[in-house]
Amino acid sequence: MSNDPAAELEAALIARAKILAQEFIDGAAQRRAEIMAEANERLHLREEREVLAARSAADKLQRQQVQSAEIRLQGEYDRLRWALVQAVLTQLDEALTALASDEARYLPVLAEFIRTAAHAIDAGSLVVELNARDLARMSGRWESFSKDLAPGKTLQLSRQPLACSGGALLRDTENRVRVNQTFEGRKQRMNEMLAQVVMEKLFPAAHAGVASHG
Repeated sequence: MSNDPAAELEAALIARAKILAQEFIDGAAQRRAEIMAEANERLHLREEREVLAARSAADKLQRQQVQSAEIRLQGEYDRLRWALVQAVLTQLDEALTALASDEARYLPVLAEFIRTAAHAIDAGSLVVELNARDLARMSGRWESFSKDLAPGKTLQLSRQPLACSGGALLRDTENRVRVNQTFEGRKQRMNEMLAQVVMEKLFPAAHAGVASHG
């Protein structure tokens, strides 16, 4: 079993995305059936009227309207798919918020984020930026919390709160090198992969890459 809390978090996010996506499949299928039934009914009624007037004109008009309906349906279906993806990703944000509230689970993840970022910056003295809640958590215990995270380096805790929901941002003292290990930064780097996982779970037959949301 991996002892990397950050890796475990990312794996948990992917697993959670798949679970949440599954919950939307039934609703998405029902909505698609309703859209198709409505379109078919409209086309059927139009066909009956046009046949009475002139079959040749009706055939031409029907073809035009079928094509137009297909374009409209595809656009609505694409918007529906993207809305479902965004709903799943929103619930992932809620899961991250819940994680940040659970100190016992969150602090090991935060420590791993800081350790990884510190290793990536070639500087002996680093500044760590946290949000207001984590600054309060670290009050009086930053030294003990950070002492083993970056051997041979000094980790200075910034007293200026960072606008993020969790994680940390590390930089050198000259602010020339920055590593964004906040939830928002990591999620942005994972966003394409997460969206693709959700799309593949929701629409396995039609999936051919992440769909456009119009």
